Amino acid sequence: MEEHACPENEPAGGPSKRPVLRWMIRSAAVVVLLLAMIAIACLDSVDYEPYFNAEYFRATTDYWRQQAEKAKPVTGDLRAGFARTLLTPGIGYASNNPSKGQFKALPLAGYGQRQGRSATGVHDDLYVKAVAFQVGDRLGIMVAADALIIPRVVTDIVLEQLDRDLKLSRAQVYFSATHTHSSLGGWGEGWVAEAFAGGYQPEAISWFADRLAGVVRAAVADLSSASIGHGRVARPEYVRNRLVGERGRVDPELSFALVRQSDGDTAVLGSYAAHATVLPAGNMEWSGDYPGCWQRAVEKATGGIAIFLAGGMGSHSPVAGEKGFVGAERMGNGLAQACLDQLPGLSLTNRIAFAIAGLEITLPEPQVRISDAIRLRPWLARRLLPVGQRVFLQVFRFQDWRWVSTPCDFSGELALEIKDFARSRGFQAVITSFNGDYVGYVIPSRYYHLEGYEPRLMSFFGPNLPDYFEEWIRRLMVDSIHPTVEIQGEISVAEH
Repeated sequence: MEEHACPENEPAGGPSKRPVLRWMIRSAAVVVLLLAMIAIACLDSVDYEPYFNAEYFRATTDYWRQQAEKAKPVTGDLRAGFARTLLTPGIGYASNNPSKGQFKALPLAGYGQRQGRSATGVHDDLYVKAVAFQVGDRLGIMVAADALIIPRVVTDIVLEQLDRDLKLSRAQVYFSATHTHSSLGGWGEGWVAEAFAGGYQPEAISWFADRLAGVVRAAVADLSSASIGHGRVARPEYVRNRLVGERGRVDPELSFALVRQSDGDTAVLGSYAAHATVLPAGNMEWSGDYPGCWQRAVEKATGGIAIFLAGGMGSHSPVAGEKGFVGAERMGNGLAQACLDQLPGLSLTNRIAFAIAGLEITLPEPQVRISDAIRLRPWLARRLLPVGQRVFLQVFRFQDWRWVSTPCDFSGELALEIKDFARSRGFQAVITSFNGDYVGYVIPSRYYHLEGYEPRLMSFFGPNLPDYFEEWIRRLMVDSIHPTVEIQGEISVAEH
């Protein structure tokens, strides 16, 4: 047989293989180039620039210079009004009727494991409750719902109605939620929101907003002469640090205020830092979890209304001692008794220094991370996150107490630092979460590099947001200590 010599360096199989090889090399080069272009377009490095050098900090500073004068307190006689309304949705109807809270089906918000399934019924009712406060011409309302959060889309509708009906500004309405993971969902549009709140149903937004706006109107209509007193009690046995365990700290304080109208009607506001997750994802019934139990126990004992505002719940889990509804009752009743034991000893006063300090915060760019060093570019991150360019921080001052509202799962460890700062200045602080918007978890920057749900997935705005928020919270609290304007025309001595 005649043999044919192969040319040097020719691929096995002869010349016909060379075009295929060239095509494969070119295709691979195109793929690599496309991947590089996608990476350049979609990925960026994590921004570790100090917040105080950033444009967003300067923008917030400029805004506060325009608002600071409004934070000065006035001293005078307190008027207060109370209201509550049912939030529990009805399910199993032939069609949705949000004006009556009737739905064919509605998911529970809180756990992604539920995969958007509808609630099956009611274990205990959900409520929206409010307390209105007025000293002179200063009017502020604290309103809280048995809900996971107060979403921005609902807040915007409520504020539009209250501006039209009562001429209330954003700073005058102090939102919070109990953070129960067994309340109504359906209010979030987009991948992130629907993962936690189930499929989007605009009718749920209408129902939610109607309940909130209505209870604020009712509380304002109920204003009458009242007195207020504050207290706190430590109950560390009901909370643990779920992020770093015993290496971290917990905020063990149950903070509360008793408001009594001159006719004897009362409202008790309470705040505690443990997540309302005693009930597991397997629960498919509406429930207020342990905060609902706390409210019912306090209301039964006092004959008034009780309002729970979620504290600094970031990284803080409940320690209920039992599972399910038994555990929720045990923890809620235990915290209620701790509060009730303190109420008789509170000193109530009708004449108070009252201030409202509200600040629109310009946010940094979102930093949805792929790794410690790499994040999605902001344009892409904003498509995933239902968060705007600005959020709100807020302080209500009652004498030497400051209630601080935040738009997030605010860390209990950060709350402790703020409380220590307040005490060093001669006043007390209560930190609450879920104030009508949601920017994820705000936890100490020292934990930012850890793996896990809170530091990796839910820290939406990078390592500097905690320090940025904390600086402005301190400023808001301190600026509400300005010389007090006496309602009856005299100027009181400045507080120190």
